[in-house]
Parts: sequence; structure tokens; C-alpha cells
Amino acid sequence: MRTVIVWWELSGSAQTIESLRTYLLNESVTAFAEVPGLRFKMWIADPQTNRWGAVLLFESAEAAAQPLPSRAAALIGYPPTQSHVFDVEATVEGRYEVAQLALRGLVFAAATPGADDHRAAAAQAGQP
Repeated sequence: MRTVIVWWELSGSAQTIESLRTYLLNESVTAFAEVPGLRFKMWIADPQTNRWGAVLLFESAEAAAQPLPSRAAALIGYPPTQSHVFDVEATVEGRYEVAQLALRGLVFAAATPGADDHRAAAAQAGQP
């Protein structure tokens, strides 16, 4: 297994965390639901430092090396400020109350206009 962690410092970009959330909702989440060998992707943001990023977990080195359906670099205007690939030493799932991990986070909060439509579209694209 491989994990990839990427970060963008957004200070040099016209994009904002809010505009990138719209990109997630309208395009990226559904596109990544179809990536072979991708076990998990989590988009992350730090508004205090104006950073945007992602953590991806792949089944294999080959899966981690494939081209991905992301337009983030094109939208932001430059490649990630930091990008790291790691071997995975171990994984575990802890105890949890909510069984479904897919389609969680701020972008899918109930207050987000159209969130239910995008949850349904992502679910049809293979998300549970």
C-alpha cells in the first residue's frame, strides 16, 4: 500500500478554500470515486494558514503512480507546494458510530446548497 500527501499554499493563487470546495462538490469527489486502486481520499484545508491538500491511500505502488482525474493544480495555477509518497506500514479501523465514511466533511454539510444532489450522484458512481 502507498499513501500520498499533498499540500498547496494558496497565497499565490486566485483560488480560495471556498472555491475549491465548490470544485469538490461539483466534480472532484465523483471523479475520484472511479479511480482504480484508490482505497481512500480525504481532502483537507487549514483556513488559518490558507492551505489546501489531500491524503490518498492506494492499494499498490502501481495504483499510486497512475494519472489521477484532478484539475486542482490547473485551477490553483501551480503544482502542490509539498508532495510526499510513503509506504504504508500498517492500517487499522477503530471504533466508530457512523458506518459510512464516504461523503463526509464540510463540503457535504447540510447547509451546502445542492449537497443532497451531489451525494446521490456520488453514490450512483460507486460510493456506498
